[in-house]
Amino acid sequence: MSFSLKQIRHFLAVAEARQISRAAVEHNISQSALTASIQQLEAILGGPLFERRSSGVTLTHAGSLFLPLARKVIASCSEALAVSGDIPRKVQGRLDIAVTYTVAGYFLTPLLIRFRRIFPHVEFTIREASRAVIEADVMAGSGEIAILLTSNITPDPRLAFKTLFRSNRSLWAPADHPLLKCERIGLAEIAAYPYVALTVDEALDTASRYWEQTPHRPNIMFRTASVEAVRSMVAAGLGVTILSDMVYRPWSIEAQRIETRDIADPVPTMDVGVVWRKDTAVTQAARAFVDFMQGAFQSSGETVGSP
Repeated sequence: MSFSLKQIRHFLAVAEARQISRAAVEHNISQSALTASIQQLEAILGGPLFERRSSGVTLTHAGSLFLPLARKVIASCSEALAVSGDIPRKVQGRLDIAVTYTVAGYFLTPLLIRFRRIFPHVEFTIREASRAVIEADVMAGSGEIAILLTSNITPDPRLAFKTLFRSNRSLWAPADHPLLKCERIGLAEIAAYPYVALTVDEALDTASRYWEQTPHRPNIMFRTASVEAVRSMVAAGLGVTILSDMVYRPWSIEAQRIETRDIADPVPTMDVGVVWRKDTAVTQAARAFVDFMQGAFQSSGETVGSP
């Protein structure tokens, strides 16, 4: 027995939404049909992909291993359809892509590899800068296309953007941490333990905004711009943190395990997207890049403006 592309898409929908009911609504399918599709896929693969909880679902170990493979399957199908046409090979030009730190380190590389295969005659350069610098360059006309955290973007009528991917934020804790035994983990429970705060890409500013919606505050013992430093400290038991699933890896560089858990209180997603200037003519290469990125994720994220 083999699985279908539809089942893989259903798996990805639930993995991203973390709730079967929410995924069903977002993808216009009945909850019972979506549940049946996931159960069929689990039967084919020989084990559960999700742990069912009252608050939603989380990936099992097998599910976390299957997730990147499922994304590659869907991406490869989209790429095969694109490469088979004549249009991609006719697109030419140069493209300057500005990115922020998190995008450069945890999001960009596999997409650029696929874009280069589909559009072999588009040359591109990449530069890294802060969101504020990138936004200023795009608005000034010195930057054409950017990929950054659209959840942090400064509202401006001159900017257009497309959110491609929404990454949930979760608690990170060492494998033996007492919080992992709790039925409910909220910000009040997390505040009782030392906290390792990431500062890069405005991570601490974002965290401060959702902490300030509660009477609780994180017990920060260390601030750092290094995701790997956060990973190592959390895995070693020096503190816990809340970070995006996009940057999560289960092991530190010291080969110590990090576990994640859902947070009961509202914590916003980290959104990644493409940004350009509304009133500037978009080149053929830039339009191809935006269309490629949209197709790669088929996101339900909001589009503000269009290229």
